[in-house]
Amino acid sequence: MLDKNPDQILDIELLHIKNEFSNKNPNIILCSEPFHKAEFLNIFINSIGYQVIFLDFDLLYTGYVVSEMIKNKSNVEIYHINKVDWTQKISQIAKRISNEKILLIIDSFNGFYNIFNEKESGRFVNASIMLLSSISKDSDSLVIITALARKNDKHEWILSPGGRHIINLKKSGTYHLKKMDDSLILSSLNQIETKQKIFKISSIDY
Repeated sequence: MLDKNPDQILDIELLHIKNEFSNKNPNIILCSEPFHKAEFLNIFINSIGYQVIFLDFDLLYTGYVVSEMIKNKSNVEIYHINKVDWTQKISQIAKRISNEKILLIIDSFNGFYNIFNEKESGRFVNASIMLLSSISKDSDSLVIITALARKNDKHEWILSPGGRHIINLKKSGTYHLKKMDDSLILSSLNQIETKQKIFKISSIDY
């Protein structure tokens, strides 16, 4: 069982979160507010010194960059992928992350599923995630996937809207992101943990 009163880890420089993420791949970030995930991704990207590949299915992050609400960074490559070019793009990305340390961000599960039809989406998305996560180990690359989600009547996390269940891989890390006052709170949801981990990031520090 998870500790009902876990200690919060104040993680100003995201050192604890980076260490947590490095032990699990992919890392899945669930939240109910799209603006909070964009804020977290921007903070995390700012803490990374190596190349970032950002697959922007929701176009929210791109919108922030275009409007200059988020600074465009030289180490960030943003891609807008559709069903037609997905096979070609995933091959190129897989080759790169197998040879180069990269932070791969998939934003988000919701948008990713939407580019395929209902019958094929689960198979394509899950296979793609498993492939990229497996290959990323060769170069110590990180894979982060966001999802807008909520709990259903059985207290299970599902995509919102849509109701699709979140992929559950053996070595993945799953976290819930929310905002309290001026801080972002990232909580681990992995049931195998003996104690729930909660990371606190003060937004005013960035």
